[in-house]
Amino acid sequence: MTFPKDLLRRASQIKLFVSDVDGVWTNGTVTVHADGTESVTFSIHDGLGVVRLLRAGLEVAVISGRRNPAVEYRARRLGIEEVHVGVHDKEPLLQELMEARGLKKDQVAAIGDDLPDLQMFALAGLCLAPPAAVPEVRERADWITRAGGGLGALREACNLLLEGRRGATG
Repeated sequence: MTFPKDLLRRASQIKLFVSDVDGVWTNGTVTVHADGTESVTFSIHDGLGVVRLLRAGLEVAVISGRRNPAVEYRARRLGIEEVHVGVHDKEPLLQELMEARGLKKDQVAAIGDDLPDLQMFALAGLCLAPPAAVPEVRERADWITRAGGGLGALREACNLLLEGRRGATG
């Protein structure tokens, strides 16, 4: 995929990539079983994108509004250390993460699909969204992925950040 040069330039500055989960890592569907447990489905391709980002030295953080053990397990299995679930007010947490690392707005990218993610967008210098995101999020996004949530949107975002980084160093 070819990304616009300005987008790649902005991606080259990113040190922290913050992601929502439902609607980004998944297609937004939650299966509720008769015993009340839930399950979600993740893309193996998205997972490799995250692993590649981490190997390239970018930090990845998860901030999700829902508390789901599968999300925590998946994120930690991929190597993500900053996994925050059940967070309804995302802005203060992201502000805290940025301050702890001495990061400025242009060093943070965020991906999300629904209204609570606008809190992350307020602090991020690069905002990404899958195509099924709510209109308010799509309007604020700098890039709408071509792939849908759970179907490669996360991998596309990772590829953008990796390509931006390669352009800055290569």
